[in-house]
Amino acid sequence: MRDQVLEILTEIRGDVDFENETKLIDDNILASLDIVAIVGEFNDEFDVEISVEDLVPENFNSVDAMVELITNAQE
Repeated sequence: MRDQVLEILTEIRGDVDFENETKLIDDNILASLDIVAIVGEFNDEFDVEISVEDLVPENFNSVDAMVELITNAQE
């Protein structure tokens, strides 16, 4: 799943080193429109429904946080 997440992120923002960034939101690397695109791709790719309540910085600061978000949404 992590590889799929990285692939999606790279398609949306190829200029970001997602492997090494851990503060994607806190450091203003990802903008709100990026998050909208990412959530849409995650919903389609993983057949999940990420809710508005899940749209908090902690869930999008790193690849690992996003993988955890998807895992929780699948349960």
